[in-house]
Amino acid sequence: MKTLLAKNAEILVTMDAERRELKNAGIYVEDGVIKQVGPMSELPQTADSVIDLAGQIVLPGFVNCHHHLNQTLTRNLPAAQNNNLFPWLRAHYRIWARTTPEASRLSVLIGLGELALTGCTTVFDHSYIFKSGNSVDCLIDAAKEIGVRFHCSRGSMLLGESKGGLPPDDCVEDEAFILKDTQRAIETYHDASHGAMTRIVVAPCSPFSVTPSLLKESAALARQYGVGLHTHLCETFDEERYTLNNFNMRPVEWMETVDWLGNEVWFAHAIHVDDDEVRAFAQCGCGAAHCPSSNMRLGSGIAPIKKYMEAGVKVGLGVDGSASNDSSNMMLEVRTAFLLARLKMGLLPPEGPSKYMNLSQSHPKRAHEWMTAREALELATLGGAKVLGRDDIGSIEPGKCADFFSMNLHTIDFAGALHDPVAAVVFCAPQKAHYTVINGRVVVDQGNISTVDMGPVIEQHNRCSFNLANEA
Repeated sequence: MKTLLAKNAEILVTMDAERRELKNAGIYVEDGVIKQVGPMSELPQTADSVIDLAGQIVLPGFVNCHHHLNQTLTRNLPAAQNNNLFPWLRAHYRIWARTTPEASRLSVLIGLGELALTGCTTVFDHSYIFKSGNSVDCLIDAAKEIGVRFHCSRGSMLLGESKGGLPPDDCVEDEAFILKDTQRAIETYHDASHGAMTRIVVAPCSPFSVTPSLLKESAALARQYGVGLHTHLCETFDEERYTLNNFNMRPVEWMETVDWLGNEVWFAHAIHVDDDEVRAFAQCGCGAAHCPSSNMRLGSGIAPIKKYMEAGVKVGLGVDGSASNDSSNMMLEVRTAFLLARLKMGLLPPEGPSKYMNLSQSHPKRAHEWMTAREALELATLGGAKVLGRDDIGSIEPGKCADFFSMNLHTIDFAGALHDPVAAVVFCAPQKAHYTVINGRVVVDQGNISTVDMGPVIEQHNRCSFNLANEA
């Protein structure tokens, strides 16, 4: 039995049922599972491994509900810097299709490393182009190498340009092969047990890159094996026009006809929805992965996150692809979600007095309309856990996985903000974790990745990135 003691935290944010925030507290772990949480006087004083969290704030590990890790190879491409979604995708499809297994390994190490350095401990990767020998196997191997809890999709694209889809014909696959390889991935890698480090998700890419047949068969396969089901939905008005023109239905209505509304389903973005669709998500248990940085970068819109929360829809956060966000920074995503929810609120007309009222009078928003710092943190922890269908992560309490991270409160980032250290994590935009622990293993040690030598990885990754861009 391996034990870990994380001791002397200045503030420990549990996210438990009582939302306790403990002072001078610690965590005692056995074999990757939290056994005790509380004041240091109540905890064991020794363990196989001990980390001192004096002067630090500790939070549950962040959960990233939507990413495309291979896109770290195509960040900041000049040809795609000033496009919205459809032309942006067309600029990238063939580059992504040339990604080799070794390039994929490097992209996963870079993306997961950046995420771990910003407090993220569980990641869902939506990979959907499997050409040039690429497979889920190399992605999963790389995730194991760095030690991040990994939900991996065997995604897919089927509908090429010649059949009315968006991707080029040479970037799509055969339906029978997609389903067969998805089944292989589930049977080989999916672990449904408590504390699982690897799970598989069935994830056709989008309404404009797959067929109704593949969507129906994918939903049936996911339910047969009890795994998650995911795709992009309601991201842009272009997508809405696509489903209206091709199926005479809005995206959510169309997805219901192919059996895609249910508790195991979550959609990336889910921006352009009406009140009836929000209620439908709540009633059937669908989740939403909110990707605020990507949505702003591509000019896609602002998701109605507060409406989702008030309706009881499961909501988590995603950094989205590193070529539509250009960062894999979960701390930044939490803060951006927080700020964007407030901006969304400010765009709505106030109720009550005329807009021509005396400027000296105020018309404050109702309290529930404000996104608070603690709500943003909850989206990134418990919210993400619910979206991914997990009850073993998202909080620091006995029986949960030992996934947490810390930040040093006595740095320039927090100077002057210690009146409320928990809110400062969101308001003050700190940049890096001091420690990140995943499954009881220290993955970030005093601000550095400890499981992989990242220097050579960065160098090789940059070479692959230039080669792919130059070949394009």
